[in-house]
Amino acid sequence: MVVGPSGVGKGTVVKRALEIDPALWLSVSATGRSPRAGEVEGIDYFFVSPDRFEEMVASGQMLEWARFAGNQYGTPREAVEQHLQAGRSVVLEIDLAGARQVRANVPDAVLVFLEPPTFDELERRLRTRGTEDEATIAHRLQIARTELAAVGEFDHVLVNADVQEAAERLVALAHGSAA
Repeated sequence: MVVGPSGVGKGTVVKRALEIDPALWLSVSATGRSPRAGEVEGIDYFFVSPDRFEEMVASGQMLEWARFAGNQYGTPREAVEQHLQAGRSVVLEIDLAGARQVRANVPDAVLVFLEPPTFDELERRLRTRGTEDEATIAHRLQIARTELAAVGEFDHVLVNADVQEAAERLVALAHGSAA
């Protein structure tokens, strides 16, 4: 699984890794919210009712889950296990809390932390996206400090200074090779 602060490029690195090795499978999260415009069932998320989501959590059907902005999000266990049993390497793109839950539920999961070359570079990336206001950027940077302090909890750390290199190293790790 891949964890890292907002703005580090998790989505970009994972997308490139999937292009390098199409045999990798990116887990699709479930959510208890309604689809937004353009979102596709089974590609962006699995959309379930809030009550169904709670049932899935209570019955152990989620590897990890959280509430964010009043909505539920999580990783359905069954699809991940099916792909692993079929011999495919599975990639989860999740947050620190989710990684901790997966570690508790699947102790042999490989945890990969994607970090920026420097904190200043992370801030630059967040600002140049142009998608958030100053308060949101400040909040994301505060969370990033907490996430970066937890790097010792991970099996591997990849620095995203170059997307291609980080993606190649992620693919190698997914196949059990040292990165």
